[in-house]
Amino acid sequence: MVVFNEISTVDEWVTNKKKEGRSIGFVPTMGALHKGHIALVEQARRENDLVVCSIFVNPIQFNNKEDLKKYPRTLDSDLEKLDDAGCDAVFSPDAEEMYPAGHPDKIYDFGQLNKVMEGRFRQGHFNGVAIVVKKLFDIVQPHRAYFGEKDFQQLQVVRSLVKQEKSDVQVIGCPTVREADGLAMSSRNTRLTKAQRREAPRIYQALVKAREMYPELPVEQIKDQIRDTINASPELELEYAEIVHPDTLLPVTRSHRNTSAVACVAAYAGKVRLIDNMHLNS
Repeated sequence: MVVFNEISTVDEWVTNKKKEGRSIGFVPTMGALHKGHIALVEQARRENDLVVCSIFVNPIQFNNKEDLKKYPRTLDSDLEKLDDAGCDAVFSPDAEEMYPAGHPDKIYDFGQLNKVMEGRFRQGHFNGVAIVVKKLFDIVQPHRAYFGEKDFQQLQVVRSLVKQEKSDVQVIGCPTVREADGLAMSSRNTRLTKAQRREAPRIYQALVKAREMYPELPVEQIKDQIRDTINASPELELEYAEIVHPDTLLPVTRSHRNTSAVACVAAYAGKVRLIDNMHLNS
């Protein structure tokens, strides 16, 4: 496995491999890797000749400076995990390499996709995601790019980005990887106290119950169940619970077996923000 820190060197490597006719699968990450990330790498490994992973904590997608400061950085162990998983190349730049002219001023229009849910509470977040993903796609030039469905709204924004930019990158969503008790794997989980970690699976439990209730009960009643289940814990506080169409992310107002729907949740455990989602009729 080779590690690159500069755009020019990874660009040269990728260009040479593509000239050889190799297909490239790409897994963009911010590091602090867990089994969920490795599952993406393993799927990319199965479906491509070569796998490239990026590790870059993107400052422009954090609207909370404290969150950026506390984001775990574990580069040495990340590289070991990627090597073990069969990754071929890692691109790990610093902010100056990615943004030599400072904060980019590009503004994307994703319609409602980046205004609801996460967009409502993290203004500017998805624009920062779109900027870095577009730049990484330009650098790595992948045939396929792999994103976890845990960040479902982000996945839909990236798909919209690819359409807007008329990119030929195939965006592949991969199932959420969970702990044995159902908690969605996340780099933020390492910041949970023992009490918070014990209660955090309530989020998953609320989503499972929502899936059981859909489509027999009204949407608002399902949302009330999610809120009540999560807020029943003194360690958790719900930020939002929404039931939306998977393509538009617009609210589903009436549950019906023929209406596709995804329940999306964000909750705080102390100062740690956790998100999760679940398809309700799949």
